[in-house]
Amino acid sequence: MSRQKIEKENIRKIMKSGNSLVVSLPMEIVHKLKWQEKQKVVVNLKGRTIQIKDWKK
Repeated sequence: MSRQKIEKENIRKIMKSGNSLVVSLPMEIVHKLKWQEKQKVVVNLKGRTIQIKDWKK
């Protein structure tokens, strides 16, 4: 699989996995946020924008 051009790097597709829809995040963003696999996050809908934040106890 070839690498996407830089201007299309952050364009993602919505995929189906079981009964859920999945969007993959760019690894550069995940590394900058220091997120890990299976980490809990909070997802909010604000108008037509989705906001993803780290989950705090």
